[in-house]
Amino acid sequence: MKIKKILVSQPQPLDQEKSPYFELAEKNNLKVDFRPFSYVEGVSVKEFRQNRIDILSHSGVIFTSKTAIDHFFRICEEMRVSVPDTMKYFCQSESTAFYLQKYIVYRKRKIFFGKGTFPELIDILLKHKEEKFLVPLSDQHKPEIPKLLEKNKLKFTKAVLYRNVYSDLSDLAGIKYDLMVFYSPSCVKSLLQNFPDFKQDDIKIASFGTSTAKAVKDAGLKLDVQAPMPQFPSMTMALEHFIKEHNKNEAKGENKTIKNSETKAEESKVK
Repeated sequence: MKIKKILVSQPQPLDQEKSPYFELAEKNNLKVDFRPFSYVEGVSVKEFRQNRIDILSHSGVIFTSKTAIDHFFRICEEMRVSVPDTMKYFCQSESTAFYLQKYIVYRKRKIFFGKGTFPELIDILLKHKEEKFLVPLSDQHKPEIPKLLEKNKLKFTKAVLYRNVYSDLSDLAGIKYDLMVFYSPSCVKSLLQNFPDFKQDDIKIASFGTSTAKAVKDAGLKLDVQAPMPQFPSMTMALEHFIKEHNKNEAKGENKTIKNSETKAEESKVK
């Protein structure tokens, strides 16, 4: 079966024509639907206060994502906490660090960033062992984050500031897709929570990130496309390569079936 219809477990881009999925759909004659399988919900001030975390008793904040940045500054604003200029920021990647410009004057702050993975950020944190770190996280954070901080004897406080909530996907029941794209483990969990009897059958599955790939496999599903990879750094690049190869092979199979049918028909005429 050729791949013609794709479901992406993310919100529809505001400017769909600038989305790489638009180009993918146009070049390969595909229909691409967007639907968030989960969404982020911030914890309330009341809930945060129950943990008795004093933000200003920390001299550094560790950010693993842009979402963590949004909810750190949200909770500070709602609690009327004025973050001092002396606060140091440690970000997992350069793009996450640049996102801080949304909330602070970037050039006037002490900002450090790694190369994209948390273990790499640890090397930077170890150069600042005297700091007491606050780590804003989601309720479904990677367990390796606190484990690595503890292993390296760094002083830190884990602060759950937001949670992943599963979307109601009941309206998708009965709708068939040839390929589904997952961007986070929570998307996989949302699918199975909404459809406990889900059967993959001929549906192809693509995932972005190692944790998402693991979630797909742990769920007993077959993973067909994984990104990022050295040759395919983006999801759409990996999808385009897979879809072209898959559809090409399906077309060959169809042609072979047609030829076999024609041959049998000719043989029947001769008889």
